[in-house]
Amino acid sequence: MAPEVPPAPPSEVPLDFAREWIEFPDPADPAHVVRADLTWLTSAWSCIFGRGCAGVVAGRATDGCCNHGAFFTDADDLARVGAAVTELTDADWPLAPQWRTDWTEPEPLTEDAPDADEPAGRALRTRVADGACVFLNRPGSTAGIGCALHALALRTGRHPLETKPDVCWQLPVRREQEWVQRPDGTRVLVSTIGEFDRRGWGPGGHDLHWWCTGSPAAHVASEPLVITYGPELAALVGGPAYAELRRLAEARLDAGLVAPHPASPRPVPVQLHRRRPD
Repeated sequence: MAPEVPPAPPSEVPLDFAREWIEFPDPADPAHVVRADLTWLTSAWSCIFGRGCAGVVAGRATDGCCNHGAFFTDADDLARVGAAVTELTDADWPLAPQWRTDWTEPEPLTEDAPDADEPAGRALRTRVADGACVFLNRPGSTAGIGCALHALALRTGRHPLETKPDVCWQLPVRREQEWVQRPDGTRVLVSTIGEFDRRGWGPGGHDLHWWCTGSPAAHVASEPLVITYGPELAALVGGPAYAELRRLAEARLDAGLVAPHPASPRPVPVQLHRRRPD
């Protein structure tokens, strides 16, 4: 009997296409400049975990993008997640009896560790067991499918960015920061906000079974990403900078995009223009 072939993942658009960018000074900090991809932030992308997500590993759609564990960006990230782990009950996290005291592991890297406190060439991540992060509640779990840390946040009335590793709540937004010296000798911190596409994972990103940011199957939101990901964006660039980013994105939507995201539907069946308060 021939082995069962996993179904093909939903289609994705090519990685390279025209994008619109905006750059503006942070209203709260003249030494901070935000550079943002409006094509991405005005798209209709939405997480479709459990609603058509094909997963990054073939045949493991219910894992979503949780197969490789989450690397911690710094000591604060690790401490915040560690505090959340202490709040997880066995009902929240059925794997707790096995992994509660052993939920991290070092992983060899080919680049420098992200935290200066970690030995060169190694970083800490959430432990991977049976092919996925230990915090992922599997099919058949009494807690339901999905991230136990995400569920904890919802159960306790918090936003998931307060309980999940940085890399998890930031996806699929990618932030890069660089100090730039201008021709007049002044220096500014430039925060670049863009799409975490396949290239964001490095060379291995091209080997993923499926990646959602470029797939029309995941561009199904009724509001633009700059609104649906408001708390995450505010955490990444600061509240005043986020307010200005949203204002500029809404103005661009009102004027009409020159380079809309090719994965977002056209003609757009949902209203992606700004929602003015009553």
